[in-house]
Amino acid sequence: MTSQTLTPARARLNASYRNLTLWTLQGWIAMFFIAAGYAKLTEPLDNLIDLMRWPALAPENFVRGLGVAEIVLALLMLAPVVSWKHGRPLLVVAASGLLLLQTAMLAIHATGLDVGPAITNAVLIAMTAPVLWLRSREAR
Repeated sequence: MTSQTLTPARARLNASYRNLTLWTLQGWIAMFFIAAGYAKLTEPLDNLIDLMRWPALAPENFVRGLGVAEIVLALLMLAPVVSWKHGRPLLVVAASGLLLLQTAMLAIHATGLDVGPAITNAVLIAMTAPVLWLRSREAR
């Protein structure tokens, strides 16, 4: 087995590709959760119950509060755009919070046999986990 040493130029190129991929994922995650949070804040509860089953089991204030939390966490995913030094730790916290939220919602959707939302949450977890892992490694 041989080890291959990357040239400095190749290492920078790989880092650029990784950074571009992570920013793309962060943007998609942020867009999804801003839209989902906005819907939870603005749609009548009856519409939300028709779209998803779980709002029927939760108080309206909880559903609205979850919408606020999703929007705030989504915006924090983009915090490094403003300041890389101060935004990167906020990004790691936001990714952790969204991953926790997505895991809980996956469990709720899976136990309620909501296949579509469960698959959506699984895809979101698959997008958020690498962002959290790789960005937290950069923060050290």
